[in-house]
Amino acid sequence: MRTRAAILRRQDSAGPYSRTRPIEIAEVELAPPGPGEICVAIKAAGLCHSDLSVINGDRPRPLPMALGHEAAGVVEAVGDGVVDLVPGDHVVTTFMPNCGHCLPCSEGRPALCEPGAEANGAGLLLAGGRRLSEQGVAIHHHLGVSAFAERAVMSRRSVVRIDPAVPFVEAALFGCAVLTGVGAVVNTARMPMGASAAVVGLGGVGLAALLGTRAAGASRIVAVDVSAEKLALAKEMGATDVFDARDPDCVEQVRALTGGGVDFGFEMAGSIPALANTLGMTKRGGATVTAGLPPAGATLPVDVVRLVAEERTLKGSYMGSCVPARDVPRYIQLYREGRLPVDRLLSGTLTLDEINTGFDRLQAGAAVRQVIRF
Repeated sequence: MRTRAAILRRQDSAGPYSRTRPIEIAEVELAPPGPGEICVAIKAAGLCHSDLSVINGDRPRPLPMALGHEAAGVVEAVGDGVVDLVPGDHVVTTFMPNCGHCLPCSEGRPALCEPGAEANGAGLLLAGGRRLSEQGVAIHHHLGVSAFAERAVMSRRSVVRIDPAVPFVEAALFGCAVLTGVGAVVNTARMPMGASAAVVGLGGVGLAALLGTRAAGASRIVAVDVSAEKLALAKEMGATDVFDARDPDCVEQVRALTGGGVDFGFEMAGSIPALANTLGMTKRGGATVTAGLPPAGATLPVDVVRLVAEERTLKGSYMGSCVPARDVPRYIQLYREGRLPVDRLLSGTLTLDEINTGFDRLQAGAAVRQVIRF
C-alpha cells in the first residue's frame, strides 16, 4: 500500500526548518506486516527532542529515514504469529522494541534490549529489514516506529494496547514523554514519598518528570529552566520553587533553599552544563538521574573524590527504566484519575504538512509537546 510519511532527507543544524525543509512529506510504499509485526493507522504523534536531535545532526542516523516515535493509533492488520492483538485495537507506541529473550529482557529490563538497540541504531525493525521504500529505495525506520505517517508497520513488541476511551492526542504522550519522565522518578530513582527533588530542563520529558515527583509525594519540587513561560507552567503543575538556569548563582540558591541540596536531581535538558548543575543541586548522599541525551560523544568531568566521600549516585535512565506493558496502563490510569495530568504538557496540535514549522518551535523552546493529529 501507499502512505504519506515525513522523510528526513538530510541532517540540518542550521534551520529554520520551515525554510530549509529537511523533512519532506512524501507518498511512499509500505509493505504489509511480516511475522510478529502489525500495521497501525497513526492517529496522533508527538514532536520530541529525540526526533530533533536526528534532524539537527546531534544523533547521526542512516538516511533517508521516516521519523517519529511517540504515537497512538489503531491496529489495521496483524502478521503471522500475532495472537494478542486484532484489527481495531488501540495502541501506544514505544521507542525500544524488546525481544523478550536477551539477557536484559530476561532480567526485566526491556529498555536495555540488545537486539532492539541494534535494530534501532541501524534503522531497522526488530525482525530486521525495512518496510518502507520509495521508487525501489529502502527508507530507514526511526526507533522501530516511524510514526510521522498515516500508517506504519512495526514490531508487535513496539506497542502497548490501551483502553479505547483514552483520546489519541493524550495517549500519544505516554509512549515517550510520560514513559521516560515519570519512569525516571518511580523506576530509576525509586524516589520515596516525602523526598525533595529538582527537575532541570522543562520540556515534555522534564515536565512529565515533575508530574511524577508530585504523584510520588515529593515534599519539595524545584523546577529549573531558561524559559520564564515553562517555569510559570511548572509552578501551575506543582513545583514549589522555580529558578532561572541562566542565573550564575542558581545552584547555590537551590542548595541554600534546600539545606544543602535536594535528595534527587533529575536532568532532562540533554546538556552537559545542565547535568553538572543538577549534580551540584543534589545533596551529599543524594542521587542524580539523567534522561537527557546530549550530542554523541559528550563527556562530563566528575570529581571522583566527592562521588566516593559524599556517597553520591549518578544514574542514567533510558525509557524511564520502564516495562511498557506494565507501566503504560498504570500511568494512563493515574491520568484518568486526575493524579497525572499529562494533558497539561500539550502545546497544541498541527498537521503533518506543518512538521518543519513545528520543529522550529521545538528548537526555539517555544513549545512543550506539539502533536500531529491525523
